[in-house]
Amino acid sequence: MNEREREPRKAPEPSGVDLARQALAAAREQARARGNAAAGKKRQHPGLRSGARADGRDPMPLMAALDRLRTERGWEMPMAVAGVMERWPEIVGPEIAAHCEPERYEDRELVVRCDSSAWAAQLKLLAPQLVARLNADLGQGTVRLIKVQGPGGRPKRYGPWRAPGSTGPGDTYS
Repeated sequence: MNEREREPRKAPEPSGVDLARQALAAAREQARARGNAAAGKKRQHPGLRSGARADGRDPMPLMAALDRLRTERGWEMPMAVAGVMERWPEIVGPEIAAHCEPERYEDRELVVRCDSSAWAAQLKLLAPQLVARLNADLGQGTVRLIKVQGPGGRPKRYGPWRAPGSTGPGDTYS
């Protein structure tokens, strides 16, 4: 025998077209295998379209979306109290609102500052009625107490020229 006949023949190297055909065949086979595996499972999302009936993917009106967000986040109470701050003149009346304004709401207590000590005394007398009116508007137990504060003096200044515990220029008159 010849030496040529004894040597095993080498297969020709595949061309780019042959490699592409092999890759396509492998991809088709993998797709068939995935399709058979998925055919046994029930589809949870039948399609991208929404049908004639409403479902969770449908758009919702803006106010409904805001109400849902408020409920999910637990913002009912803070938003209701913010509404009271805005409607203060309507709740207490224009005369009281001209002299007393709400400052903050913490731990079911509403803090109100008045522009004179006379109005602070008047509001202290009206506080139980205002608490009842606010609870009727916001829900029972929302406001437990109204703390009334008189007019504020100068703000306390802290610095190197102040003695610890000093309340300012008026502390010598006590």
